[in-house]
Amino acid sequence: MRSFLFLAACLFSLAAEPLRFRITLDPSIAPQGASGRLFVFLDPGGTPRETIKVGFLPEDVWLAAKEVPFLKPGETIDFNPGDLAYPRPFSQAPKGDYTVMALLDLDHSFARGRQGAGDLVSSVTILTNLDPSNTAPVSLTLKTATPAPQSKKDTPNIKYVELQSPLLTAFWGRPTFVRAGVVLPDDRSGELPAIYHIHGFGGDYREAWTAGKALVEKMASGERMKAVHIFLDGNCPAGHHVFADSVNNGPWGQALTAEFIPHLERRFPLIANPAARFLTGHSSGGWSALWLQVHSPDFFGGTWPTSPDAVDFHSFSGIDIAPESKQNFFRNSAGTPFNLVRLNGRDVMNMEEFTRMEEVTGEYGGQIASFEWTFSPRGADGRPMPLFNRTTGQTDEVVRGYWQRYDIARTIRENWKTLEPKLRGKIRLVVGEIDNFHLNEPAALFCGWMREHGADDACEIVPDRDHFTLYRAYKTYPNGLSQRIDDEMRVTWERVNH
Repeated sequence: MRSFLFLAACLFSLAAEPLRFRITLDPSIAPQGASGRLFVFLDPGGTPRETIKVGFLPEDVWLAAKEVPFLKPGETIDFNPGDLAYPRPFSQAPKGDYTVMALLDLDHSFARGRQGAGDLVSSVTILTNLDPSNTAPVSLTLKTATPAPQSKKDTPNIKYVELQSPLLTAFWGRPTFVRAGVVLPDDRSGELPAIYHIHGFGGDYREAWTAGKALVEKMASGERMKAVHIFLDGNCPAGHHVFADSVNNGPWGQALTAEFIPHLERRFPLIANPAARFLTGHSSGGWSALWLQVHSPDFFGGTWPTSPDAVDFHSFSGIDIAPESKQNFFRNSAGTPFNLVRLNGRDVMNMEEFTRMEEVTGEYGGQIASFEWTFSPRGADGRPMPLFNRTTGQTDEVVRGYWQRYDIARTIRENWKTLEPKLRGKIRLVVGEIDNFHLNEPAALFCGWMREHGADDACEIVPDRDHFTLYRAYKTYPNGLSQRIDDEMRVTWERVNH
C-alpha cells in the first residue's frame, strides 16, 4: 500500500507542474502552416466570453509570448508561460478561476494595435479552481482567423486617399503609401483652408469616418468653420512615425509636405498657401502637430497640439534624458521607481513595468520602441539603437545625444532668434495638469520657457484634466476643447484672409 501511494505521488508530480500549454494549429485555417508571435492570455474570473481583450494597459490580464518561426498544420507545440511573461510568470498567479486564450499574431502588429485582422485565435477556455503553480498542461487550438474590420467606403463627403510616396518607396525599396481620410463640407464653393488631424498611438485615418458626419453637419450649420478636414495616418510597422524624418522609419515629414499635401491640394478645393494649413492632434498626434509646425514654420499656418508626447527631454514623462544627464530610466537617484501611468490619481504602472510589458508584446511596434524607431540612430545590426538597457535602465550616452535633434523645446531654444517671428501666435498647446502619462511635466517646462520669452498665449495647462478628459468642457472652453480649437482656427484664418 505504501509503495502504491508513493507511485501515485510520483505519477501526480509528473502530471502536475507549473502551468504550461499545448497549442495546436488547426489545419483548416492554415493549410500551409503559419508563423508569428504566439500569445497566451490569462484573465482572472471564470465568466464565459467570445474573446479576451487586452488593452493598451493589460490591467488584470496576464500575458505570455513566444516567437514561432513556423508551425505546421496540425502541429502541437509546448508553451511555457514563464519564459517571457507579464506581469510575472503564470506560475505566480494566485489560485482561482480563470479564462485563457491563445493568439498567433502573424504580422507582428499586436504591440501596436492588439488583436487585429488575420490573427489566429483559440476559443476562450474556462479554468476553475486553477492552481497555476501546480496543474496539468492546458490544451488550446488555434482554429479561428480574426476578420478584417469592414472597409470604410467613400461617401459624398468622406473620401479615402492614398499616394505612393516616391521618397518613402526609395527609402524602403518597396511601394510605401501615405494615407488619409478626407472630410469635405457640403458647400464647396471656392477654395477652402485645410485642417490636418493627427491621431494618437493606436489610432488611424479612419477617424475621418467616426467624426465626419458630425463635422459636416456642424460646418453646414455654421458651428464649425467651413474647411476640409484631413485625418492623416501615422501608423507604420514600428508604431507611430509622427511625421518626423528618421534614419529608421524614413522621410515621413518630407513625404507629407513635399508629396502628399501638394497632391491633396491638386485633388481637392484647397488653398495652396501656408496660412490655410492648420495642424492639430492629440498625444503622439499632438507631438506630431507641434513638430511639423516648428520644423516647417513656413509651410503651416498654426498648430493646436493637445497632451503631446514629451516636448522637452529634460522630462521624458518625468525622466531627464538631456545629453548631460546620467539619470537611470527606471529609478531616480534615491532608487524610487519612476511612475509612468496614473489613473484617478493612483500610480498603476512604473516605467520598468511598462518596459517589461512591451518586451512581451513585441520587439517593435510598442510605444517605447516606437520612440526609438523615430529618435534613435541606426545600429550596426540595422535596427535602431536602444535608448536604455532593458534590464538595468541605464541610458546610452550616444543615443541620448542623438535624440536631442527631436527635442522640440531644445530646437526652439537654440533657434529662437530665427523661429520666433515665424512661430509668433502659431502655437496653442493645451495639456491637462494631471495627465495620465505625466506629459504635463515636459509641457510645463516648455510652456514656462515660452512665457519667459514673450509667448504668453502658446500654452494652457488645465487643472483637473487628464489625458482622456482634456476635451471636456472647462471654464476657458465651455463648449468643449474641440469647439474652442475650431473657433481659434476660424479667427486665425479670418485675420489673414481679410
